[in-house]
Amino acid sequence: MTENDSPALETALAYHRAWTGGDLEGAMAHVADDITCRAPGGDITGKDAYHGYLRDFVQIMTGLTDVAFFGDEERAVLFYYPHTATTSTAPAAEHFTIRDGRIVESLLVFDRLSFAPPQEQ
Repeated sequence: MTENDSPALETALAYHRAWTGGDLEGAMAHVADDITCRAPGGDITGKDAYHGYLRDFVQIMTGLTDVAFFGDEERAVLFYYPHTATTSTAPAAEHFTIRDGRIVESLLVFDRLSFAPPQEQ
C-alpha cells in the first residue's frame, strides 16, 4: 500500500514530514483542535498544548531516519529514529487516528530516558 492508497497515511506523512523538517505551523495544519496525544509522561490535550510539546522537541532534533509506515482509511502508523545530540538510535513510533483529514489522536511511544540530557557525574 502506498500513501496514495491510504487517506490516513497521506495525512500522517504530511504532518510528519512538516514537523521533522522544521515546519511546525505546516504540521499543525494537519492536527485537529481537540487532539489528544498519549505520550510517555502523560496525555497532551488540545492543539495549543500539542504545539508546545512538539516545539520543544523540534528544538533539540538534529536529524531523522524513517523506517516504516502504513495506514488505512482512519489509522496510520509511523516508525522512525529521531536524532538528537543524545541519541540517533532510540526508536519512536506513532499511531494516528484521523478523521475529516485531521489527526484527532496520537499514541506516541518512545523511551524518554534515551532523549534526556546526559547526567553530569
